[in-house]
Amino acid sequence: MPQKTAFRAGPGGAFALGVIGATLALGGCAGPGSGPAEITFHMSKPEAVPYFRELVQQFNAEQDEVQVTMDIASNLSAGFLRGNPPDVGLLNYNMEMARFMERGALSDLGDLPAADRIRPDVQELVNQYATYPGRTSVLPYSVAAASVIYNVEMFEEHDLEVPETWDELIEVCETLQEAGITPFYSTFRDPWTIAQGPFDYTVGGMIDVAEFYEEMNELGTEVGPESPVSFQETLDEPVDRMMELLSQYTNDDAESRGYGDGNVAFANGEAAMYMQGPWALGEIAKTAPDLELGTFPLPVTDDPDDLRVRVNLDLALWIPEVGTDQEAARKFVSFLMQPEIMDAYNAEFLGFGTTTDAAPVTDERILGMQEYYDASKFYQGASQGVPLTIPAANYVQAIATGADPESTLARLDADWARLALRG
Repeated sequence: MPQKTAFRAGPGGAFALGVIGATLALGGCAGPGSGPAEITFHMSKPEAVPYFRELVQQFNAEQDEVQVTMDIASNLSAGFLRGNPPDVGLLNYNMEMARFMERGALSDLGDLPAADRIRPDVQELVNQYATYPGRTSVLPYSVAAASVIYNVEMFEEHDLEVPETWDELIEVCETLQEAGITPFYSTFRDPWTIAQGPFDYTVGGMIDVAEFYEEMNELGTEVGPESPVSFQETLDEPVDRMMELLSQYTNDDAESRGYGDGNVAFANGEAAMYMQGPWALGEIAKTAPDLELGTFPLPVTDDPDDLRVRVNLDLALWIPEVGTDQEAARKFVSFLMQPEIMDAYNAEFLGFGTTTDAAPVTDERILGMQEYYDASKFYQGASQGVPLTIPAANYVQAIATGADPESTLARLDADWARLALRG
């Protein structure tokens, strides 16, 4: 049976992968005179599609053994069920993708030389979702690190230092308010922006998220008011701190503002700080290309040693067990895993490298997170550890807009236990 670890966090909701484990004959790369082996490459990050389309063209032009076709529209669940998934996948790795791995749908890449270059602490991010015995089924390709984005000029104008403790953060907020500046810009209309921002930052700044979900998974149906860990009991203090920031130090119209509104407003100087990921930086630059920005981890305690940044596996590579040609697929994966190609992608899309030989980031906007990433001071967001069948982001949105935190977190506990029972 597959091994389940912290971010498995999925008592139920698994894909019905009926064909996984079926044995099909897999052809090798085409021999001389028979034409190249043809494989499909699934890449679903919209803003990166043109970038990888060029890489596919480069790979196809540099050799004649493998011909790769870009695939941006496949339904992965349907593909695996029909027995014809993409031959190579490169996409965000999360709980839903982990369903395929834990059922043995993804092949072992552990013998590829590139696998030896993956940082152990980054590979552990994969393992927090799921593992499969004896296999390295997924190779992390890029990590997106997220923390507080701040307006450097505003901080300098008011002689503000980047805060490293909760008390320092509140002092910064008070100073900004006294100067007539909104400390944080918030966008409550889109649930995910609260979940992946204020919620994840405060929870990750106070507790060990991976350990929390490991214990929650072990408890399963026993999660509730009397359990040793629960959303209601374990996350009450972080949520209280989140609400202190959102109720006192954010824009008054947050409930009617969405992600796009927030990017424009922050670009226009309507607040000094913004709890968004690196994906927002490019959007902000469309409005204010010369705006000087920086990032820092949200301090939630009064111990600077607790500072952490939120991360997610922005892109990860895999090859299915059932595929057209695994040898050809592995050649393409090895091409993509070359240091110069990985480094160029991360530089272009503000990612952090996943390998021991990865180049450090150079963009000033995210440079403030490098020291924490280097020191393994990072966590996967708590919002990502809840199965999609539980509307966790909507619960967080409800709290942000006035719902009682205690009863809302208790409802989240009840949903968790109920899903575990059905699983």
